Amino acid sequence: MEELQIIGGSKLEGDVSISGAKNAALPILCAGLLTSETILLTNVPDLHDVSTTIKLLSQLGSVTRKHGQNEVSITSNNIENLKAPYELVKAMRASILVLGPLLTRFGEAIVSMPGGCAIGQRPVDQHIKCLSALGADIKIEHGFVIARAKKLKGTLIRPDVITVTGTENIIMAATLAEGETIIENAACEPEIVDLSNMLIKMGANIKGHGTNRIIIKGVDKLHGTSHRILPDRIEAGTFLCALAATGGNIRIKDANPYNMLATIDKIRLSGVNVKQDNGNLICSMSKRPESVDVITREYPGLATDMQAQFMALNCIARGTSIIVENIFENRYLHVQELNRLGANITINGNSATVHGVDFLSGATVKATDLRASASLVIAGLVAQGKTTIEQIYHLDRGYENMELKLQKLGANIKRATNRNDE
Repeated sequence: MEELQIIGGSKLEGDVSISGAKNAALPILCAGLLTSETILLTNVPDLHDVSTTIKLLSQLGSVTRKHGQNEVSITSNNIENLKAPYELVKAMRASILVLGPLLTRFGEAIVSMPGGCAIGQRPVDQHIKCLSALGADIKIEHGFVIARAKKLKGTLIRPDVITVTGTENIIMAATLAEGETIIENAACEPEIVDLSNMLIKMGANIKGHGTNRIIIKGVDKLHGTSHRILPDRIEAGTFLCALAATGGNIRIKDANPYNMLATIDKIRLSGVNVKQDNGNLICSMSKRPESVDVITREYPGLATDMQAQFMALNCIARGTSIIVENIFENRYLHVQELNRLGANITINGNSATVHGVDFLSGATVKATDLRASASLVIAGLVAQGKTTIEQIYHLDRGYENMELKLQKLGANIKRATNRNDE
């Protein structure tokens, strides 16, 4: 099994380019099921989750082709299988996003209950509730969600909680439903806007995306298109936190700062100088960071996907910070590993108190989920001595060539094979 080995103490200097957003690419890939024509996607991040989604689409019958590292075409004109198997779905919760497209276009979908990072329950009950409101007959048998509908019909839908993948599934299902669908209490994330913009290019009638009230008028069919995936705001935010921890000067290219204002505002409080320049972020840090309190909220609040990175920053910051996790109930798995490096973190329910320490000490730690991996990388970059991060397959689910990008910025980091593996 592969691991990352980091020798801490280097400042970050230079340019880093941000990849396409994982959380936009996955639903957009699944949207290829909505038409028999070809969609061509560019700026697709080269990630394990993307590869898993492409395998799933291929197993359903889509013809998927990679044209270079970051370009993918999907043609779904011969879908022969409406069942998403456990073997693929278990590794990635976003696989539930094939449910809406299959159901609305083919009248049936059988999708295994999903897996993914162990950061909370993240049930699919809202997906089931909302698709049922559109007229689907849904039941769960033997670990599968089985949905059928001759024709979905538009209606007013209000999820009990704000759900990103739930909103995406409803939007995709409603594009080919009969009549008008109104989603109240919709998620507003930029990735939902990106999905909606591509669907509109395909002929969908969608208004209000990016707000908590989205209106979709169903159409008879959708056609092919080309679309460029928006930049990954979480990756950009991760590099901001890394700079805040290590110090230095970097330019974050292709960041789309307007989608990550909450992160930029918070990172400035830590002491980072951030300037915007035509979609790039010019950033510098020349002192020990200040502690910053963090409360995760739905967009436009600070993303839960940034919580672990800010915690790593706070570990070596001046003062004490309070972190409140409001989205997932089990997203503090990285605390134990950060404490192994010498951090001083205590947990009380959904709150964590981080007392900044003067330094961290390198050790062997295990990544427990995707964003926890990023927090351990940041901690390793500032820790004294060598830090080894095991189970980095989590990192590869959401970060494209992270160690190579950090190497170009001057970090002493490399990928290696754990020789103790049998």
